[in-house]
Amino acid sequence: MPLLTDVHLPATQMVSVSKSYPGAAGPVPVLREVTVGFPAKSMTAIMGPSGAGKTTLLHCAAGLDRPTSGQVLLGETDLGACDERQLTLIRRSRIGFVFQQFNLLPMLTAYENVALPLRLNGGRPQRAVVMEALRQVGLEDKAGRRPAQLSGGQQQRVAIARTLVVQPEIVYADEPTGSLDRQTGRQIMALLRDLVDRAGRTVVMVTHDPVAAAWADRVVFLYDGQAVDKIDNPRAEQVAARLGLWES
Repeated sequence: MPLLTDVHLPATQMVSVSKSYPGAAGPVPVLREVTVGFPAKSMTAIMGPSGAGKTTLLHCAAGLDRPTSGQVLLGETDLGACDERQLTLIRRSRIGFVFQQFNLLPMLTAYENVALPLRLNGGRPQRAVVMEALRQVGLEDKAGRRPAQLSGGQQQRVAIARTLVVQPEIVYADEPTGSLDRQTGRQIMALLRDLVDRAGRTVVMVTHDPVAAAWADRVVFLYDGQAVDKIDNPRAEQVAARLGLWES
């Protein structure tokens, strides 16, 4: 069995994925033959030192970037076999992505930001659907406010509601608590955990924080572009100790 591949059918599976970017002296490898599966209805944290390839892995898994070689499967869909139009449709309907910097449009209200994916999908957003997504993140009373009128934690919750409104199969989060204080970060992690436990979603997140990683069902460690280790049912101190092995 390939390294770090689960026996249960994963929501997403990466098989021998490598990714290189052009450099002055030739291709610069970022991912090296990564094989990893992300189990359905669970939360996986991706950790590793800076430059390990964490964000690149997340982007390849989410169809935001194409690997140089290898295979990425979303359920039974081979993303590598999809053209750009098909990938766009998949990202709009089956995948949610939460960015560290929120990526909200400043001229739109919270309601309008959440409704945007539905408009991009060619539909007319139903108010009840948009408000339900805001209710799930506790912001139905902030629907008319623009991002500048919201705190950082509230903006991140709007960003999460924006991913939930299309009911994605899997949610990817890149450092979702990285720009937040500790208390607000706990609120965001509790919300992501709730997506798994109550809504049956799959969550995959990149984080540098062992405390955030401890909310996950397991942690996968990257080092120098390779998946080198994992911990099931992680504890914060356990994650910190293991991470220290690769950062030293």
